[in-house]
Amino acid sequence: MPVDPSLSGRTFPPTAAYDVTEDRIAAFAASTGTPYQAGGPAPATFPIVVAFGAMQALMSDPEVGIELHHVVHGQQKFVHERPVRAGDALRAELSVTGLRQIGGADIISTSSAITDADGQLVCTAEATLVHKAGA
Repeated sequence: MPVDPSLSGRTFPPTAAYDVTEDRIAAFAASTGTPYQAGGPAPATFPIVVAFGAMQALMSDPEVGIELHHVVHGQQKFVHERPVRAGDALRAELSVTGLRQIGGADIISTSSAITDADGQLVCTAEATLVHKAGA
């Protein structure tokens, strides 16, 4: 069954604050094979950690009807306002910016505003998710 088209335009509550630490940055860099120098900015793709929490909230909402095991992450883009650094406390607020059905699959476009403890925009993470409901 396709995802309800009324999902488009919906914004979900912000995630809980994610405390960015040197250890978390170093672990992310090591797991992705990204060079990282202690004390420096986090890798450019680090905000996915926070954005993924927001995506999980979208997919775990029973009203939405997305089955996580039927989702492929189609595209990801980051637009940075400033680098992420140890000491940041980040939240992500996800909005569904588009939804269309193609060939029996739902193509879901999202935008997650990632903000710091002061509410300042740090990064926008845009993603495209492809969902094909089970038979």
